[in-house]
Amino acid sequence: MNTNISIRLSVMMFLQFFIWGGWFVTLGTFLGNNLNAVDSQIGMAYSTQSWGAIIAPFIIGLIADRFFNAERILGVIHLLGAVLMYMMANAVSFESFYPFLLGYMIIYMPTLALVNSVAFRQMADPSKDFSKIRVWGTIGWIVAGLVISFVFSWDAAESIASGMLKHTFLMVAIASALLGIFSFTLPATPPVENQGPVTLRDILGLDALGLLKDRNFLVFFISSVLICIPLAFYYQQTNIFLSEIGVSNPTGKMTIGQMSEVLFMLLLPLFLKKYGIKKTLLVGMLAWALRYVLFAIGNPDSLVILLLLGIALHGICYDFFFVSGQIYTDSKAGEKYKSAAQGLITLATYGVGMLIGFWVAGQVAEAYVTEDGHTWPMVWLIPAVFSAGVFLIFALAFKNEKVTYED
Repeated sequence: MNTNISIRLSVMMFLQFFIWGGWFVTLGTFLGNNLNAVDSQIGMAYSTQSWGAIIAPFIIGLIADRFFNAERILGVIHLLGAVLMYMMANAVSFESFYPFLLGYMIIYMPTLALVNSVAFRQMADPSKDFSKIRVWGTIGWIVAGLVISFVFSWDAAESIASGMLKHTFLMVAIASALLGIFSFTLPATPPVENQGPVTLRDILGLDALGLLKDRNFLVFFISSVLICIPLAFYYQQTNIFLSEIGVSNPTGKMTIGQMSEVLFMLLLPLFLKKYGIKKTLLVGMLAWALRYVLFAIGNPDSLVILLLLGIALHGICYDFFFVSGQIYTDSKAGEKYKSAAQGLITLATYGVGMLIGFWVAGQVAEAYVTEDGHTWPMVWLIPAVFSAGVFLIFALAFKNEKVTYED
């Protein structure tokens, strides 16, 4: 892959995740403070990610993979996304905001697969080249958070009170328009020819259901769905939590999680090799429980370090469970069902698991809200206990087996 193509793909990844990180982190804070949304409505808003994940395979499987160049449909989607972001910035109520958000996530989630498709098709050796390109996506998410907190201070208490958070949507609208235009300059990525008729089983990855006959994979599959319930609490409630208790620059500080994600991604192959897949997955699940305990007992003053440590655990939480889980799924699927198996696990986690999780997080937060704000220790202890329960189930039911990691 030549340098010019590498740079263009890196810019694509940077903008793709700058866009997501530029509004998703502060969404709950914006809705609660500027549109007077209650916690259950905030849960509905975050659930649009899951609806997008559920619908995305149909868009990719039925349209993008078969009829249009991936870079062209990517461009059209992001141009449309810019319009929807602008409409969200100007919404005056949750009821007027939600339809634009739902429409946006239904079209945004397929772009996660599209950018990967564009990148992979240009690589002679994806196992060596892809990580160097994909890391720019994480950098884009980090930069978005830093810009919000340290450049414009849109998440400062006085800025939130004056409605400045809506500017995150305007910033993302501009970035989305830029990526939309830029996408038409990306290397041509035409549909793969001679794929044969598409079926519902192909789209949903149902051909991989046979893997559930394997006891270990069934335990992993169920645990993956269950662990997404406490995972949803982090995405939905953390920025609201940090802002409400008075932590300065909360969005910028949350980028510590993405920074640790890069670090632990580098350590993951060493950990897998030394300790195996079971212990790696268990460490990932245990980190979720520990993170929420730290959130429950931390405060913005003398114990702020506990909050920062909880955020920094994101690298272990995500990489050691979800990334190693993708590796495990790949090793169990075999050559014939690799794509179907990954599609199935993605549908189960980001679709079903997090859909349930966002709803639960909204209900729990709403149950512990008073006139003075949320009773945060109780909000965080519930996902902590739930994570510990999933940890115990997996520890007792999953039998050790070897998985080869190829970096």
